[in-house]
Amino acid sequence: MFDVGFDELLMVAIVAIVVIGPKDLPLALRTAGRWIGKVRRVSGHFRSGVENMIREAELEEMEKKWKEQNEAIMAANPAYSPDAEAQAAADAAEGVPPAAMAAPMMQPLPETKPKRNAKPKAKPKSDSAVASSPTERAR
Repeated sequence: MFDVGFDELLMVAIVAIVVIGPKDLPLALRTAGRWIGKVRRVSGHFRSGVENMIREAELEEMEKKWKEQNEAIMAANPAYSPDAEAQAAADAAEGVPPAAMAAPMMQPLPETKPKRNAKPKAKPKSDSAVASSPTERAR
């Protein structure tokens, strides 16, 4: 942002030591640092506010665009309009099957037979057959 080189910083430091004095220089630098921190916080807050306003404006534009596209789609496909849904409900009340019900149903898959050489699963041993401690094994 600012093009300040080492030479300029050295000149500012020498002038500050001469004008302010070495005794009051730490207090002056501390005060300057606090002011710089406040300026950074205020500018960050301002920047985030502007970014939020931009985001909201973009969202409004996108919502308008989506609404226009939705209206164009609804105009191109009247079968999906609320009037078509109301007509389908009236047909269902009269007993007319909807197009989805008139479609053929899917057939179930045939059952598979177990393999001939499949081994049966081993049964777990009962608790009395398994000894849990060395003293029970000795009995």
